[in-house]
Amino acid sequence: MSEYLIDDGETREDQLLNFTIASRHARGRVVRLDDVLDTVLSAHDYPPAITLLLAEALVLASLIGSLIKDEEGQMTMQAQTKGGIVKLLVCDYKAGAVRGYVDFDKDRLETVGANPGLHALFGEGYLAVTFDMKGKNGRYQGVVPLEGESLSEACESYFAQSEQLPTLIRVAVSSGADGARTAGLLVQHLPDGEHGRERLHVRLDHPEWEHVSVLAGSIRHEELLDHDLTMEALVWRLFHEEDEVRVERGARLVRGCRCSVEHYRDVLGRFPESERQEMRNEDGVIAVDCAFCSRQFAIEL
Repeated sequence: MSEYLIDDGETREDQLLNFTIASRHARGRVVRLDDVLDTVLSAHDYPPAITLLLAEALVLASLIGSLIKDEEGQMTMQAQTKGGIVKLLVCDYKAGAVRGYVDFDKDRLETVGANPGLHALFGEGYLAVTFDMKGKNGRYQGVVPLEGESLSEACESYFAQSEQLPTLIRVAVSSGADGARTAGLLVQHLPDGEHGRERLHVRLDHPEWEHVSVLAGSIRHEELLDHDLTMEALVWRLFHEEDEVRVERGARLVRGCRCSVEHYRDVLGRFPESERQEMRNEDGVIAVDCAFCSRQFAIEL
């Protein structure tokens, strides 16, 4: 008899749902973005291909960033290339606050069709995932080539190469008259302890991981995007045969642009006066553009 442990109620959009399957040494996250996605996308007039790319990236940032236990920690995901249509894609996550931005060549984008793949957008690019943690954990980064059919596949490669964690990620994105919709699922197989863990190629064949990955991989895009199917019901549908599934609501998500006059004044205050003088315009003001929210700040310092 399966046991499904969760508080009463349902997890809504723009909130993470965390789950663990202790008997399989597995953990996971589910998320759907709604208002947060609309708010981030509204800062720029992105064409459809870039809208879909950024929507996928925001889901990935939410899924991966929420793995951080340190409330002060931040995860930054950056995809970049030399000479690609997409010059820079960056998203970050901190305590439920998520933001993202894409810089791209509009003219070249119009030459590659309506649904360009990852290689068409980035060429020979790379994905860097950076964790900035408080205390002894400090800052660490993993960098992997931007290979595969999607950003999700590149993130799976990051976990395999940099974290040595078997990871399955599924992201669904759609765009229509009502705007973009996106949702995602992340599942990982964890070692019993920090010492003596098996090599990754051995653990990929581990019966526990094979079992969990087959079940998780059966998820369909329509299910991820179906708002009539609660996220709790989605997890139950995938793993109801397990002895116990522990489910816990995670952080509420918000658009996380942290720009403000105070923030930029603090940052600029760290520069020598000689450098600040070079930054000032003819009115004696330092103009700062925030790419994330497409706002300009006039800093008097």
